Amino acid sequence: MNHSYKGKILISTPDISGDIFSRSVVLVIEHNESGAFGLILNKKNSQMSSKFKDFFDFKIEVYDGGPVENDKVFFIVKGKRVTEIYTDITDEYYLTEDIERIINAVLSSELDINHIKIFSGYSGWSSNQLDMEVQRKMWTVVDVYNLDYTLPNDQTLWKSIMQNLGGEFLLWANSPEDISLN
Repeated sequence: MNHSYKGKILISTPDISGDIFSRSVVLVIEHNESGAFGLILNKKNSQMSSKFKDFFDFKIEVYDGGPVENDKVFFIVKGKRVTEIYTDITDEYYLTEDIERIINAVLSSELDINHIKIFSGYSGWSSNQLDMEVQRKMWTVVDVYNLDYTLPNDQTLWKSIMQNLGGEFLLWANSPEDISLN
């Protein structure tokens, strides 16, 4: 492996499979010789969102981070590090699994709820698997994309990025979700 997709965005190419990766936007958190780890930024999980409402007196959106270990919860946090257990994503964002510390920080107003995004599960690839999927054009890698990772994104994020890429991506952006209907 001569490169890493760490910190980059993966945009899924349209397909008719209808699985969790269909029209997904994935932030790659780690990518090395052992494999890759990322979180889907644009797939809301209404079932997990309902469970989190029990902790708070207000609506919380939880996102499907991916199909692996859906019982694990991850947080992307914008700004101040409120825990010792984290992985930097950029200077402004970090990832943590420290659910107790994040909930306490939100409840004590140390952390603004609008500066976190909650994920159930993650997306994982074994050694060289992601590289092979990119070569087979299952993913388009976006090197630099100015994106607030904590915004409440949905399917419009995938379409917006595809439109910004232009060219053949415009065709995909405007295709129906089930491309067999096209």
